[in-house]
Amino acid sequence: MSAPAVVIIASGGANTASLQFALERLDAASLVSADAQQIRAATHVILPGVGAAADAMTRLRRQGLDRLIPSLQQPVLGVCLGMQLLYEASDEGHADCLGIIPGRAARFTPAAGRPVPHMGWNTLAVERPSALLEGIQQGEYAYFVHSYALHLSSATIASCSYGDPFSACVQWRNFYGAQFHPERSAKVGARLLQNFLRL
Repeated sequence: MSAPAVVIIASGGANTASLQFALERLDAASLVSADAQQIRAATHVILPGVGAAADAMTRLRRQGLDRLIPSLQQPVLGVCLGMQLLYEASDEGHADCLGIIPGRAARFTPAAGRPVPHMGWNTLAVERPSALLEGIQQGEYAYFVHSYALHLSSATIASCSYGDPFSACVQWRNFYGAQFHPERSAKVGARLLQNFLRL
């Protein structure tokens, strides 16, 4: 049996099933796997993530995926925590991450009317053109659930604001990231996944 075009890395995240359903709605078959051979053979790879950075990195190291993921040449999409894991480190649990994108995830500072986690719908600001964002307009809404975020940098292709601006979508070589949950972000999320599959 040939491997599906899309492999979702089995990293312990709770959003794998909903990601698979979102891909099915786009007529894309996917497989959830931690097998290095299947991941390497995929045309597209998704790194999901829900939970704590340190725990997620422990699981990836246990499976040897911390060495595999940075070596991948096909398009790779990190989702939510999966995007943060593409960076060098996270303040969450003082975790060393995959080291692909320069930067460190930092916790939001709570404020009146701005609880942590940042949870719910918020608007996107497109910072620079990217094939990942084709057809996504300024001010469109996406669904976020996160306590940690990345500052704006040369990798940022779309931003959002929650007190301070942060990276909502990133691109670094063949690695892409969405801090929001595309599988829960209605038409914006579907368009982003469709764009990713076309890369």
